[in-house]
Amino acid sequence: MNTQKDQKYALITGASQGLGKEFAISLAKRKHNVILVSLPNQNLKELANYIQSSFGVKVSYFEADFSSDESVILLTNELNKNFEINILINNAGTGGTKKIEDVSLNYVTTIIQVNVKATAVFTHQLLSNLKRQSRSYILNVSSIAAFAPVGYKTVYPASKAFVHSFSLGLSEELKDSNISVSVINPGAMKTNPEITARIEKQGFLGKLTLLHPKKVAEYSLTKMFKGTTFILINPMSWFLSVLLPNWIKVPMMTNIVKREA
Repeated sequence: MNTQKDQKYALITGASQGLGKEFAISLAKRKHNVILVSLPNQNLKELANYIQSSFGVKVSYFEADFSSDESVILLTNELNKNFEINILINNAGTGGTKKIEDVSLNYVTTIIQVNVKATAVFTHQLLSNLKRQSRSYILNVSSIAAFAPVGYKTVYPASKAFVHSFSLGLSEELKDSNISVSVINPGAMKTNPEITARIEKQGFLGKLTLLHPKKVAEYSLTKMFKGTTFILINPMSWFLSVLLPNWIKVPMMTNIVKREA
């Protein structure tokens, strides 16, 4: 593991697959050293070796469970001690499509812990590190669901609404500093065959709004480096989620999502 303090690193959480993996690869292509963070047993070592050998950048990786407060604090303490970080991408998140009455308490608290608390704590703990760089960036991954309450998901859209609000507030607070804060609100993505098949069950609209992680990552990073705060990914999804009144969109989206449950 590299611990050279004179090197700058981009840190990506939820980096083992999907959008997080594409963020890491896209940054490495741009010659940024990267730190990969993901759950244990997600083949993170293999991804780190691939990125390092393919793009000639320094790569470190850490396995951590964000559902544990202790794990988040221990990790951020180690990162602050050993690395200079100028890019933070809070991508780790979790969710699902189930009746709220059928899920366990752990299901509910894990979504809140990973999507809400870990995002805020990770940012808070690394802020001093980001501030001591000449120029730094924070990119938070929210969801188009942040704008549309949806039955059978319930806790997930609420958690992503927090991420969106948190990001906009933080951007305003840090506007006169060296840190630029951005947020993206993508829809469903083709992260793996199982998720793709599940989203396609939603019918025409699900297929229409399905995104490719590589394109989302590259577009988001380009906008992030330009200092864009709210990065609009899919105008069609945004239109349906934001401009339609709740009495139309909530039952409509719930009926679509219900096909997944």
